[in-house]
Amino acid sequence: MDNVFAGADGYINPDYKAEVTDAASAKGGTLGAQMAKVANYPTAVWLDRIAAVTGGPGVTRTLAGHLDAAVQQDAANGSTPVVITIVVYDLPNRDCAALASNGELLVAQDGLNKYKTQYIDPLVAVLSQAKYKNLRIAAIIEPDSLPNLVTNLSMSLCSEANSSGAYVQGVQYALSKLHALSNVYNYVDIAHSGWLGWSSNFGPAADLIANTIKGATGGVNSVDGFISNTANYTPTTEPFMTANQTVGGQPVRSANFYQYNDYIDEASYASAMRSAFISRGFPTTIGMLIDTSRNGWGGSGPQGSRPTSASTSTDLNTFVKESKIDRRVHRGNWCNQYGGIGVRPTASPASGFDAYVWVKPPGESDGASQAESNDEGKGFDRMCDPTFHGSQQANGGNLTEAIPNAPLAGHWFEAEFEILVQNAYPAF
Repeated sequence: MDNVFAGADGYINPDYKAEVTDAASAKGGTLGAQMAKVANYPTAVWLDRIAAVTGGPGVTRTLAGHLDAAVQQDAANGSTPVVITIVVYDLPNRDCAALASNGELLVAQDGLNKYKTQYIDPLVAVLSQAKYKNLRIAAIIEPDSLPNLVTNLSMSLCSEANSSGAYVQGVQYALSKLHALSNVYNYVDIAHSGWLGWSSNFGPAADLIANTIKGATGGVNSVDGFISNTANYTPTTEPFMTANQTVGGQPVRSANFYQYNDYIDEASYASAMRSAFISRGFPTTIGMLIDTSRNGWGGSGPQGSRPTSASTSTDLNTFVKESKIDRRVHRGNWCNQYGGIGVRPTASPASGFDAYVWVKPPGESDGASQAESNDEGKGFDRMCDPTFHGSQQANGGNLTEAIPNAPLAGHWFEAEFEILVQNAYPAF
């Protein structure tokens, strides 16, 4: 089918629903009632370690457990099919340019072979069981991996992931195996506009991603589309300005906040990427996804309130600051931001787009605020520390603006969830 999300209901993760419902009940009042509504929306299931597939300590529900729950939901759903979104996320040297989501596999320790035989093969074996054949499965393929090979080769783990071929070969293996399953639909991650939107990154990224996919068994047909903004905060659209609009004789994209990036929001970036892939030989049936779980930017926060109209200033930087809904001080701030839940999961929201999805479940942490011992391979990234000024490259030397007292990446973060609900746009 052309769009796996069309005409289907998304999988409601019972564990996430319980987490949200418990938090809402404990909070009570108006905010609690708003929080409770989030429990009814589909979110993706992150398979961020081998145990998430096969079972093990700390795993409350394996991949099979989620699929079984999806089958139950499907049975209670009448004739409407169910689509479950999974995130394939365990490459060796994972998250090679950061620390908060480092994984369990290392290139130097036979990581690529382990990825294939201990992670992808068991994952495919589960998905291919006959009892799951009526489920629609959308697979998000390895967020941040290939984009890191475009911009972060100065980092040793990224350089190793590149020179060894581990990222490219791992993605190709995953695509080849998953594409062979008729009810699995692959979407490859393309980072976000604030990372790859400059022409110096955009073209090389499109080339690398396209060539990687062409090396998979199914070639360009092994993917059904691409996803931008995975677990990030960039707005789907900036409603009060465009990148090439001029203010004081200068284009908006030349403002300090955008640094001459060609794209100031995800819709324009994803559309351009779609065109780039089609021009590189991909079918016109490819569709884009945007993760809208935390890019709503409603309400108010430490950085101010959501604007309701364009600024009247003729000074470019003032105009952008007063007009943009993205309230971060820098687009490089990615960890536990004071954002808001965005547009609800929606199929076919615009031409060329398969869906807006919630890949990052709202309320799950991006990373710990301080070093924390754990058995998940996750390190401490200072970009999650609210007292830290990042590097000039990372976030212009600004404070990270991260919400304090955060737990490990992927763990429930109550304070962040409340903020995301309060700042939701549209509001609950």
